[in-house]
Amino acid sequence: MTSDLQVGATSTSQSAVGGIDDAPANEPNRTSFLDRDHATPTRDRWRQRYRRNLIVTDLASLIWVVYGTQLAWFGMGNAAVAASHDSRITDLSYWLFSAILIVAWMWALSFIDSRSDRVMGTGSQEYIRIVDSSFRLFGTIAIIAFLTQIDVARGYLLISLPVGVLVLVFTRWLWRQWLIVQRSRGKYSASVLLVGSLPSVTQVAREFARNPNAGYRVVGACVPSGKVADTIPGTDIPVMGHVGDIARALQVTGADTVAVASADELPADKVKQISWSLEAGRQHLVLAPSIIDIAGPRLHTRPVAGLPLIHVETPRFSRGQVFLKRTVDLVASIVGVIVLSPLLAFLAMAVRLSSDGPVFFRQKRVGFRGREFTMIKFRSMVVNAEDLLEQLAKQERDAGNEVLFKMKNDPRVTPIGRIMRKFSLDELPQLFNVIGGSMSLVGPRPPLPSEVALYADHVHRRFLAKPGITGLWQVSGRSSLSWEESVRLDLSYVENWTLVGDFVILAKTARAALAPGETAA
Repeated sequence: MTSDLQVGATSTSQSAVGGIDDAPANEPNRTSFLDRDHATPTRDRWRQRYRRNLIVTDLASLIWVVYGTQLAWFGMGNAAVAASHDSRITDLSYWLFSAILIVAWMWALSFIDSRSDRVMGTGSQEYIRIVDSSFRLFGTIAIIAFLTQIDVARGYLLISLPVGVLVLVFTRWLWRQWLIVQRSRGKYSASVLLVGSLPSVTQVAREFARNPNAGYRVVGACVPSGKVADTIPGTDIPVMGHVGDIARALQVTGADTVAVASADELPADKVKQISWSLEAGRQHLVLAPSIIDIAGPRLHTRPVAGLPLIHVETPRFSRGQVFLKRTVDLVASIVGVIVLSPLLAFLAMAVRLSSDGPVFFRQKRVGFRGREFTMIKFRSMVVNAEDLLEQLAKQERDAGNEVLFKMKNDPRVTPIGRIMRKFSLDELPQLFNVIGGSMSLVGPRPPLPSEVALYADHVHRRFLAKPGITGLWQVSGRSSLSWEESVRLDLSYVENWTLVGDFVILAKTARAALAPGETAA
């Protein structure tokens, strides 16, 4: 997990940067102080272009929503906002009021930095800022209308707010899909120069490579060894020199972001000196501590005596959070059973008629706080599947998977079972587990007792949450994931649970079920 610390400043003298650039004083490519402020490097223009695109689509969306709501509510007439008890305030046409509302809404989106490159393209912060700024704006309008006794049509406001938020979020989502495609091609990403010890640089490089959608493309690294001809192990990232060659490495690679993976190999003031050498507003400094899969509310930056301390809170699940999650699980699963009852009945008949054996498959799994429970699924395998398990599991262990049993083309699966598994239909009876309280809609994967017996101590943290019908493990690769990846995703979910995150996972699960890829098994 990275923590943005955008602390660029301008400086050019050798003494100011404290020896960061070890090149000779007559280096021909050195940029002067005035040149930096007036340079317009093309590498940073994508941020400006993308931000302008967001402004255009935000404005178009709000014009369509606000004036569309006005026409739907008042028609083509010249309705006016009236001041009920104050003759000093003249009536205001809704045509003008709508224009003011659009301008104020656009200002609120800008004021809260909803188009900042820190939130674009990944995570939920962009959407959260849209919702937050919109509700703050309409709350302010409501307060002003109440204090000044201005009579604004409630229906007009109550329709504009939710529709406007939905349209804004949808257009931003469309732009994000476009941005993801561009980043998969190596475009519209920050060019990163990694700095630190070789192990820490390697770890951060792997995390960036694992999630290219985040928009960080590593173009080089500076490590203590400084062997220019080397590459970072397991990657094709070139070593650009030692930690004192950062300025020259930035010029050669064209990087616009310096990511300090560890400061162990750096002098005490080196990070501050690096920030001084960067171009203000065009080059960025990122501190990437060796803490992965911890995000959101658990991270807090607190400046103390000039030190930007990152506080990492321990996972806490309040009674309110537990109650809220259980309420959502219960209501959603009951509604799901009612709505899906025709499909459940059809699948039960298909299983019963297509092969010998019971309709449901029951199996002991380990759940919340390590307690065992019986998980139910539609039977998708032959009746003697358990008898064949040991032989197949041995094949998996020989292939290097010591804990998590999985096989892409499992011979025990029936034809109807293969179809159900592809679209995750065999999991639907687990809705009854959710109603009974042994499972949740979203959570870690429910493991077998035999798997738990092989767990390392830290893996038991996954039992801090109820197991889920779906989870990060299912929407991030399913059968293609290694054991280490499955554990990492489960622990990440437990460590960083939010209700919004659950809704995002459910939406991704629905999309994966309707359009399963090669990872479905």
